[in-house]
Amino acid sequence: MAEIIQFRSKAQLAEDDDEIDLFTAVDVAIRDLRDIAARWGEESARAQAEECRLMLERAFAAAR
Repeated sequence: MAEIIQFRSKAQLAEDDDEIDLFTAVDVAIRDLRDIAARWGEESARAQAEECRLMLERAFAAAR
């Protein structure tokens, strides 16, 4: 039987003002990039990509 791991939603992550760990940032980025690829060319996809980039930069800086 498979074990299903429940990841925190983007809304839950946004509620946390604490630093995001690198593992969570990469997980969320992967999910965001899949969404962006499905909507490529839309302004909302560009905005989501920018949010994703900023999140990864913050997590990377915090992990240093």
